[in-house]
Amino acid sequence: MKGGKQLSREGTRLYYSMMKEGWLINKAFIYILLAVIFAGLELGCGGGGGGQSDPPPPGTGVIPQVNHVFLLVEENHSYSQVIGNAAMPYTNMLAQQYALATQYYANRFNSLPNYFMLTVGDLITMDDSFTGTVTADNVARAVTKAGKSWKIYAENLPNAGYTGQTVGPYGKDHNPFAYFSDVQNSSSQASNIVPFTQLATDIQNNTLPDYALIVPNFENDGHDCPAAIPNCSDTDKLQTVDTWISQNIGPLIQSTAFQSSVLIYTWDESDINDTTNPNEQVATIIVSPKVRSAFRSTTRYQHQSTLRLTMQLLGINDYPGAAATAPSMTEFF
Repeated sequence: MKGGKQLSREGTRLYYSMMKEGWLINKAFIYILLAVIFAGLELGCGGGGGGQSDPPPPGTGVIPQVNHVFLLVEENHSYSQVIGNAAMPYTNMLAQQYALATQYYANRFNSLPNYFMLTVGDLITMDDSFTGTVTADNVARAVTKAGKSWKIYAENLPNAGYTGQTVGPYGKDHNPFAYFSDVQNSSSQASNIVPFTQLATDIQNNTLPDYALIVPNFENDGHDCPAAIPNCSDTDKLQTVDTWISQNIGPLIQSTAFQSSVLIYTWDESDINDTTNPNEQVATIIVSPKVRSAFRSTTRYQHQSTLRLTMQLLGINDYPGAAATAPSMTEFF
């Protein structure tokens, strides 16, 4: 057995084997077992007295241009609630195998301003009930001007092209593109907002866009309890997020198109009840064959750096708002 990567493969294989056998009934047993596996990962990465795994290979320091960039945003959990959590084996496997930002921080508490920072480079509003129109430079404008394509894959979207208010479990405040004047004033631009089910079709037909924002619904993004567990625990929420990503984003990662793609998996904000985390630290994982394998960054980043990275990966030099002066995430490549 060779360090953290081998343990990661064994842990993932064991987890899915248990799912097939129906062992998930005994959650307490599985969480204890997975905790042991992740403790092994710590040791495999040099956290003990045994042998250490090889350090990540040196990066090129150059951000590659890729065919597709995907941004996946989850909700309302801190870095410490996600990384190392035995209830999230798939997420932690991605963090171990690819690149993890260990000092990444959201811009404030509440959702919509963070989504705007990720796509506009400006908080725009402090109110999730905001009903205005955003005219500032934004991703839709920058991507379109560059002659490239974009889509929003939104779970439980009422219909393609929908820019209206929240209809649960779909939330407009998790879809910043629905506020952009570029989208509201153009039916062709609005048609790029599609139900999440279109993602599987686009993978199958090799019609993925250059830029995509993936928007899970309230029940699958860690915001609300799953419908099947109305009085859920926070562990139930995170387990639901992890299972949803494994089942719905896993096929994208395994697709042929992903060989020239980057997925940025982040969280909009930390847990609002976490008074020990006033600086909004959240987990951000960069998944791609192009990133430094098993890399851990200790540089401080915020959402404007992710916005800058999404544009750089597509070869676009228009960096909306604060992205223009944000630290570049070149070390991940």
